[in-house]
Amino acid sequence: MNKDRIIYLCQCYLDNSASEDELREFESVLADPQQDALLKKTFDSSYYTLVRSQQAPVNEVAKENSFKYIISQPQSKRLRSFWPRFVAAASILLILGFGSYFLIKKQQPPQIAQNQKQDLDPGGNHAILTLANGQKIILTGIKNGQLASQNGALINKTADGHVVYQPDPTGSKIVYNTMSTPRGGQYHLTLADGTNVWLDAASSITYPVAFRNTDREVTITGQVYFEVAHKATVPFRVKVKGQTVQDIGTHFNINAYDDESSIKTTLLEGSIKVSKDDVSKILVPGEQAFTSAANVGIKISQVDTEGVIAWKEGHFHFDSDDIQTVMRQLARWYDVDVEYSGSVPVREFSGNINRNTKASAVLKILSLSKVNFKIDGKKIIVTPK
Repeated sequence: MNKDRIIYLCQCYLDNSASEDELREFESVLADPQQDALLKKTFDSSYYTLVRSQQAPVNEVAKENSFKYIISQPQSKRLRSFWPRFVAAASILLILGFGSYFLIKKQQPPQIAQNQKQDLDPGGNHAILTLANGQKIILTGIKNGQLASQNGALINKTADGHVVYQPDPTGSKIVYNTMSTPRGGQYHLTLADGTNVWLDAASSITYPVAFRNTDREVTITGQVYFEVAHKATVPFRVKVKGQTVQDIGTHFNINAYDDESSIKTTLLEGSIKVSKDDVSKILVPGEQAFTSAANVGIKISQVDTEGVIAWKEGHFHFDSDDIQTVMRQLARWYDVDVEYSGSVPVREFSGNINRNTKASAVLKILSLSKVNFKIDGKKIIVTPK
């Protein structure tokens, strides 16, 4: 087999675009030790591409050890697992250290120890819709089509799995609904004015089924991302824990979980005004407002907006976060409680992890930073090594 053909097969496999015939052909390459030199060259190129895409530091030792690890496996284990093992090994070797960088690509989580007896599935599209009369509609697995009618407004579930409101302009009453997600849930909602809303786990939004022509106001808990429909004469307001965010048409994220020390409001597009007590601040894109019950005023800082909304795009994002911050995210997504046994490990974690990953895969990577994790039913026990 010629060099170009092998490189082509490698790329097809990496891109998840290989046909069944191409996959079988690639497996024959992996089973041939004479191709190791060419595989290594392709491996090196992909390693640098992977690291650059995550803005992680290049680690030559990690690269060499990753390849040696893969090649050292029996041929039967190498079949169908070359690139996933590359990703896992590169991830493991990049994670360690205070403030070091780790990454887990979407193609495949790292291999888990054979003695792992318990695991936790990742969250998914789960939510409950509470109507004005108190009726609750469990949205998980419900059929597409009309779900209910409220004050003339139709509530539909679309083919792509989110809920859309179609208002009745003749409706005279202001009627409110609430959508809430449990731990381990997330959901996408389109309000009557066309505003798109994404709820993270353990979050909620209360809103009218139709907005008046003078204002638009909703109330939230947890973490919610908004893409507000533009209406120059009708401002959109979000109320949360004594704070008000007002805009006309823009994209922003609010993180206001009860177990976090502050409310973080981040602007991605447009302009918003954040108000708390008698203080107001105008944000421009890339800025984040911090407010808390313990402090007076509003603090503004520049942030990585892609990291802020990583949850909406299907990733955990850590930026020099301590173990408690990391575990709060995992607790909400995997619907578990976290228990610390002994002293709390002092560590920092940075990077992205695909949220569509079993808990054991995430914990396996985190454990390499000298922290032990044990899954016990619906509880994760954390201990220092």
